Amino acid sequence: MSNESKKELSLVPDANLSPFDVAPVEGQFWGSDNSNPYAESVEVPRRVMVLFFVIDTSGSMRGDKIGAVNTAIEEVIPTIKKISNDNADAEIKVAILQFDNNASWITPIPTKPDDLLWNDIKANGLTALGAACRELNQKLSRSEFMNDVVGSYAPVIIMMSDGAPTDEYGKELDNLKMNNWFNAAEKVAIAIGDDAKKDVLAEFTGNIERVITVHTPEELEKWIKFVSVTASKIGSQSSSAGQSKGSEITEAINNGPDSTPVAELPSGGSSQTPDGTFWG
Repeated sequence: MSNESKKELSLVPDANLSPFDVAPVEGQFWGSDNSNPYAESVEVPRRVMVLFFVIDTSGSMRGDKIGAVNTAIEEVIPTIKKISNDNADAEIKVAILQFDNNASWITPIPTKPDDLLWNDIKANGLTALGAACRELNQKLSRSEFMNDVVGSYAPVIIMMSDGAPTDEYGKELDNLKMNNWFNAAEKVAIAIGDDAKKDVLAEFTGNIERVITVHTPEELEKWIKFVSVTASKIGSQSSSAGQSKGSEITEAINNGPDSTPVAELPSGGSSQTPDGTFWG
């Protein structure tokens, strides 16, 4: 057989190679491990899921309440980072809104967990829930926070509050409810103590089953972490036939962080923490 014939035969793909592999020409050397120096890994763009924390920082949140919030969010960020890094379909970013006399963003734009350095927030002032609803309505837009080029999953919004709104929130909440991103969002609220207006929080989430009541710093930390991780995992999955994301999150909430139904969680003084803190 001539050298030309050999050269032509060497270009016939190996039957064991995939259509995307290239067999080396006879005599070609790609390295000691037979690796192809031209094969470069290409990062596939991922859609973004924004995890919103909406935090009541009014004066009544001072002390153990805001302390538990600070601890929980700081400690859950590395877990959110891992969930995002391990997800081939979605990248999770975090947006944090605080409201007291007014509402302001701790994160000017949705931020990767890797880039989020948590600084403890302080509590002072009133409870401007209406202002928080207005800010959310503005940012839940393609021209604002939901502007990722590849596309966005429905966001997850976690609200936490310990009292009653001190502004005229109704109109702003009604406007927010007309926002398509808000309607598509998975929403959960944590009512901190019995003074929290659970009916108002249920208006926000659209479902009383999505309102969790806590009475101690330990419960608050545990539920913030549990809801953040659970909602991030479920919310950043690709949709599939079968159980909806919403029903999965509701079921997880009903089971609770210790696989205990929410209805069976302590609602009296028996759940006091060692230092005796209990928010009635």
